[in-house]
Amino acid sequence: MEVVGEAGTAADALARIPAVRPDVAVLDIRLPDRSGVEVCREIRTRDESVRCMMLTSFADDEALFDAIIAGASGYVLKDIRGDELLAAVRDVAAGRSLLDPVATARVLERLRGQTAAQPDDQLAALTEQERRILLLIGEGLTNRGIGERLHLAEKTIKNYVSSLLSKLGMERRSQAAAYVARMQATQATQAQKR
Repeated sequence: MEVVGEAGTAADALARIPAVRPDVAVLDIRLPDRSGVEVCREIRTRDESVRCMMLTSFADDEALFDAIIAGASGYVLKDIRGDELLAAVRDVAAGRSLLDPVATARVLERLRGQTAAQPDDQLAALTEQERRILLLIGEGLTNRGIGERLHLAEKTIKNYVSSLLSKLGMERRSQAAAYVARMQATQATQAQKR
């Protein structure tokens, strides 16, 4: 096994991974500039031969769901021992999946429910806090502005924004702002018809 590169940010990873073409990219879920899930999705879109293994501090169904949707082959917690991590990388490189069966069953159940969902049902996947933040994105507020409005840290807002974008199948906050504008326009039209 050989480490062919390292990156501290999503931008660095997205630049380096295609250049060094690893068999497995081990990605932290939370990166300073974007989520590791977004990096996984982008890398897998560009080159399906690169397998991605997500590394996280939290056993979170939501993050697992997002990772599976993005194409990750593995999902391990950071408290994993060194020899177990090496074995996990080898398993993912060999094409085996490293996903907890119980959590995966919950994710598949959710997926089945989503295939029948209408576009408006996307909002139902958001928490109340994520809905509030989505509306504030629609107002054009930055993460800092949203944090000040909700009395939360800017980094916390950044995590919420990443989560809600992922749940809505979006990559940029501008898409979320446009979504809010369309949603509000539709509501206004429906109100006028009444």
